[in-house]
Amino acid sequence: MEQRITLVTLGVSDLARSKAFYEALGWRGQEVQETVFFQAGGLGLVLWSHEKLARDCGLEPGRASGFGGIALAHNVRSDAEVDALLAVVEKAGGTITKPAAVNAVGFYSSAFTDPDGHAWEVAHNPAFPLAEDGTVTLPDFGAAG
Repeated sequence: MEQRITLVTLGVSDLARSKAFYEALGWRGQEVQETVFFQAGGLGLVLWSHEKLARDCGLEPGRASGFGGIALAHNVRSDAEVDALLAVVEKAGGTITKPAAVNAVGFYSSAFTDPDGHAWEVAHNPAFPLAEDGTVTLPDFGAAG
């Protein structure tokens, strides 16, 4: 298996509401056959019915309560961008779950959930530089040693 992710699919309970939320954050997608596709850098973020996604994965549909064990991350170029994005998230109907602050590792971050409870981190971490197109370059952790 090649070391890459092609698509991240989020199971949602109300496709129109979820599409509207991400569009309010500035994302632009395409709806095809009750599925919304967003180009997100080099991968795709997909919104699809929670029940249909579960069945497609060979699982029983059901609602897990609380944290599902995964968080998506969106890095930005400044602390001010973290704060600005959080204001948009709240206005769009997201829930801020961790206020923006310098975290224990030393960079500025926050967290929110979308209307279906999917967790997102928003961070400005200068050690993870962003290219002009938004792609991240992970540092050589061995060099810090």
